[in-house]
Amino acid sequence: MATKTRKRSKPVWERGYFSHSYWKGSARLGTVKLGPKDEWDGIYRWEAGTHFGEAATLAKAKQSVEQVVAFGASQIGLFDGLDEAG
Repeated sequence: MATKTRKRSKPVWERGYFSHSYWKGSARLGTVKLGPKDEWDGIYRWEAGTHFGEAATLAKAKQSVEQVVAFGASQIGLFDGLDEAG
């Protein structure tokens, strides 16, 4: 009897209303946002984990998100793990 091999799901881009999101399963890995339609300044703002930035084109913004996700970049919070009492 053949055994099933589990496929790893690849992250995919999903287009939304004024934004594009990078999803892997049900986890959102990053987003690229546009400004309001009447006030949009032509800059794409991206965010992935604790990193964010701006890009002139949608392709560059998506590429930035993909790079951050590929490197698994996450920053440990400065005060994580400290007791609130001390």
